[in-house]
Amino acid sequence: MQYHVNTPEDYMEAIPEERRPYIEKLRDTINSNLPKGFQEGIGYGMLGWSIPHSTYPAGYHCDPKTPLPFLSIASQKNFVALYHMGVYADKELHDWFVGEYPKHSKTKLDMGKSCVRFKKPEAIPYELIGELVSKMTPQQWIDLYESNLKAK
Repeated sequence: MQYHVNTPEDYMEAIPEERRPYIEKLRDTINSNLPKGFQEGIGYGMLGWSIPHSTYPAGYHCDPKTPLPFLSIASQKNFVALYHMGVYADKELHDWFVGEYPKHSKTKLDMGKSCVRFKKPEAIPYELIGELVSKMTPQQWIDLYESNLKAK
């Protein structure tokens, strides 16, 4: 669900109380493992991490006023979602994640292009998420983003 919030702290207060421990642990896992240079904030009503304009002045091509998005988490109606643009844009990273998932979770992987859905929040594989978010630096994301953008 998208919330009308302005800060990560506002987002945490707005999510349902029963989801809060899972989202807090997911947020902590991301913040502890994400390479330096990404900035936490709110994007599209979700808790997100992006590359700030100070690093990538062009911003997001769909809306240049928006910093370049990379990763988001959200408490949706029926699941907790992790949106990772690197998994969507990098086939090697995608294939690694899909291959590793069964080693870290007994639940079936429920995944769209950039979205991983956790219908049972208690089964979120935090260690795997930590490893996933550590695998791409801001510069690697910028390079991949630009190469994919120019290819279209």
